[in-house]
Amino acid sequence: MTTTGIEGSRTQETRIALDPFVGNLDEESARLRAAGPLAAVELPGGVPVWAVTHHAEAKQLLTDPRLVKDITVWGAWQRGEIPPDWPLIGLANPGRSMLTVDGADHRRMRTLVAQALTPRRVEEMRDRITELTESLLDGLDADLRGDHSGDHSGDHPDDLRNGRTADVVDLKAAFAYPLPMYVIADLMGIDETRLPRLKELFEKFFSTQTPPEEVIATLTELAGIMAATVAAKRAEPGDDLTSALILASENGDHLTDEEIVSTLQLMVAAGHETTISLIVNAVLNLSLHPDQRSLVLSGEADWSQVIEETLRHSTPTSHVLIRFATEDVRIGDRVLPAGDALIVSYAAIGRDEQAHGPTAGEFDITRASANRHISFGHGPHVCPGAALSRLEADVALPALYSRFPDLDLAVPPAELRHKPVVTQNDLFALPVRLTS
Repeated sequence: MTTTGIEGSRTQETRIALDPFVGNLDEESARLRAAGPLAAVELPGGVPVWAVTHHAEAKQLLTDPRLVKDITVWGAWQRGEIPPDWPLIGLANPGRSMLTVDGADHRRMRTLVAQALTPRRVEEMRDRITELTESLLDGLDADLRGDHSGDHSGDHPDDLRNGRTADVVDLKAAFAYPLPMYVIADLMGIDETRLPRLKELFEKFFSTQTPPEEVIATLTELAGIMAATVAAKRAEPGDDLTSALILASENGDHLTDEEIVSTLQLMVAAGHETTISLIVNAVLNLSLHPDQRSLVLSGEADWSQVIEETLRHSTPTSHVLIRFATEDVRIGDRVLPAGDALIVSYAAIGRDEQAHGPTAGEFDITRASANRHISFGHGPHVCPGAALSRLEADVALPALYSRFPDLDLAVPPAELRHKPVVTQNDLFALPVRLTS
């Protein structure tokens, strides 16, 4: 029990503690939905917040101007109750970027990113994504044949391509992880030699189990790598988003170095994690539902249907931190008190029966409501990289199954384990057998 102010009074509120080890995300999400559209929850580390868990109420709150990104509004922050080494501090207070500001400042920063991620610019990346995809699949194919005479890794660090053993492969490590990481490195102008270290740092950044003494060190090193990238692009600009942000700031758009560094870190973090989980969860669901896999492989269903249903049913982002109430906000028969924090529980929202009917818990690529999900957000802060993530999955999945149409799980589903990351629907590994 945690004491929380509701409608101006202090009452005892039973909170649902989010499992820091994510032992069973489906069961936890069902409990959150059952608690109502506004559920009292506790984040790892004992931090009390509220969670919106239903589709309609989430859309309402995500466009409500009384919910802001300014962490100084948070009563617990004002009172000094959030320690600087809290494992989720990098997600709750990631620095000044379009993720953490509202209004004119948000529009200023977001516009610059959106200009670099126009539909035309994203579509122009298809050829590069296809090239990377085919290179990674060539490596899997070579391992399957036992052919190690050629170099199938291109110019990429070997550290990002582990997890392969003959016909059994950790598809996450060998394919789903490196593809979006290389894509976001290209987009942002990140030196690929930094990617292995960034992989290690982001593991710590997202984990609930990072030791307190490593939290600040991790954030400091990540910021240092991003600052070094900005400095390198300032000295030698390229055709990348970081250079574009620097140029915009020099032409009068007034982005500070802190804003550019934080935006770069945000784009790298969000730009690879979401797509990794999208690819992994799509393959997992198709493996668990061979009838659905047959529909798409036979051409009776489209890969876009697989992508949208995966986004809804097995959303890559479990919970998004954090918005703060500037005044009391009523949601149904409850009130989100002024000064309290709200997270958006997309894993619960995606299976809301009020939005998707009584079969919301089932994976069905023919579902008419699949494209009505809000897994990339809603309102002013909707993810600007959604089109890029969809494009990567739209290239990767059909290419993967074209090369390995008999691909299936190599372990019982019960053996799959989630990483200790409450914000991402993220498995440790996805062992698959490439041939039947």
